[in-house]
Amino acid sequence: MLLGLLRPHAGTVGVLGLDPRRDAVDLHRRPAYVPGEVSLRPNLTGGEVIDLLAALRGRTDRARRHALVERFGLDPIRRGRQYSKGNRQKVALVAAPAADVELLLDEPTAGLDPLADAEFRRALAEERDRGRTVLLSSHLLPEVESLCDRVTLIRSGWTVETGTLAELRHLTRTAVTAELTGPVPALADLPGIHGLEVDGRRLRCEVEPAAMPEVVRRLGAVGVVSLASRPPSLEQVFLDHYAAAGSRS
Repeated sequence: MLLGLLRPHAGTVGVLGLDPRRDAVDLHRRPAYVPGEVSLRPNLTGGEVIDLLAALRGRTDRARRHALVERFGLDPIRRGRQYSKGNRQKVALVAAPAADVELLLDEPTAGLDPLADAEFRRALAEERDRGRTVLLSSHLLPEVESLCDRVTLIRSGWTVETGTLAELRHLTRTAVTAELTGPVPALADLPGIHGLEVDGRRLRCEVEPAAMPEVVRRLGAVGVVSLASRPPSLEQVFLDHYAAAGSRS
């Protein structure tokens, strides 16, 4: 829909101030897109595909193109029919950031080996630091968690939540484990405590944000040998919000 290839059933969408359907020609010069499944002309080499995509936008950074080819270990003289899935993906990953564009639209890592995936993550961070906007679409939540500054959770086409990771985590529970110098204090009566487990002087529980100061105060009053708190992963945030959205529908 952002590229104008699909028409939304309802609502409106704008990209860089343009309408993807009405302003398709002007818009397509400004972003670069890496799909989850890359198809190439079987008789064109990878280098020819990269140059063709650059020509459509009228500009490319040749030095950056060469550096990205080297970085991802892509053989640009092989033809499309000779590439594996991962190498087809690399062609698109070179072509997108080599172009001088304002916005990168990505669903990019399917089929990449671990080394290429690590290089992609570094390259993406560099694009962000250069001032470009990257819109990453992924169901791999650890990938999103390590790469993204802001996250939007979508369920059945509707936004469930949007914000920074810290803002989303603020709505969920933190896992706390502790070992104390004395008996574990009473915590079960405290609102916001879930799944409390006590084993001698050790405890485990999940704590809502509002309850955390009082939990720390009570543990500190006894004496703490060790204390660890683990914020919820994006996967847990996603599951909690997805369930909440389902209960409201």
